[in-house]
Amino acid sequence: MLEIVQVPVLSDNYVYLAHDAASGETAVIDPAVAEPVLAAAAARGWTITQILNTHWHPDHVGGNAGIVAATGARVTGPSGEAARIPGIDRAVGGGDTVAIGTASGRVIDVPAHTAGHIAYAFEADRVLFPGDTLFALGCGRLFEGTAEQMFDALGRLMALAPETQVYCAHEYTQSNARFAVTVEPGNDDLAARVVAIDAARARGMPTVPFTLAEEAATNPFVRAGSASELAARRTAKDGFRG
Repeated sequence: MLEIVQVPVLSDNYVYLAHDAASGETAVIDPAVAEPVLAAAAARGWTITQILNTHWHPDHVGGNAGIVAATGARVTGPSGEAARIPGIDRAVGGGDTVAIGTASGRVIDVPAHTAGHIAYAFEADRVLFPGDTLFALGCGRLFEGTAEQMFDALGRLMALAPETQVYCAHEYTQSNARFAVTVEPGNDDLAARVVAIDAARARGMPTVPFTLAEEAATNPFVRAGSASELAARRTAKDGFRG
C-alpha cells in the first residue's frame, strides 16, 4: 500500500508525497514549492524519485525545478500541456500507466479546469489524485474547458470504487460546503457532513482526503443530472459570496 503524506503549502494548497515501502520509491504530486516538500521527505528518510503533475498551473508545478535539482527526480505530466510543465521527462494521457515502485496507477483524462488536465488513479490502493478537478463538495473552475467536459470528467472519476480516497490539491471545503447547502438544503447527509467539516477546521484539521462515496451523497456538482445543470451550479458558485 502507498503511504501518503500531506504537505500544506501556500495559503490552501496540498502537495502529496506517495511512498512505496517495498521499493523505497517516493513520488511528489503537484509540488507548488520545493523546500517544504524536500523537508517532509527528508524527515522520513525518503528519497524523491519522481514528480507527477496533473496540470500546468504554477501552484502545481512551481516546485518542479527545485525538487529536480535537489534529487534528480523525473517529471511526468499531461501530454496536452507538456510545453507548460517545467522539466517534463514523460508526457502521458488517458489510458497510460504510471508506477510508484510496485504501485500501479492509471492516467485519466479530465479536461475542463485546464485543457489537458489529467488525474492519477491507483486503483489497487484505492487512491485518487484529481488535482483541481474534484474537490470535497466541489469541482474546479472552468478556466479552459466546458461544463460538458467537466460533467464527463467527474463521471469518469466517480466510476472508480466508492471507497477510493481522494487527495485533492486544495483546502476549499468550508467554502464549498456553504454553497452546497444552498443547492440541496434538504440533504441530511450534507448537513451532517457540514457539521463534521466545521468541527475539523475549528481544530485545525484538514478535510482531505475524503471518499468518492461521500461525494456521491453530498457534492452538488457530482450530483448534477446533466451538463447544463452542472453549468448553472458552477456559474452560481463562481459568484457565490456566502
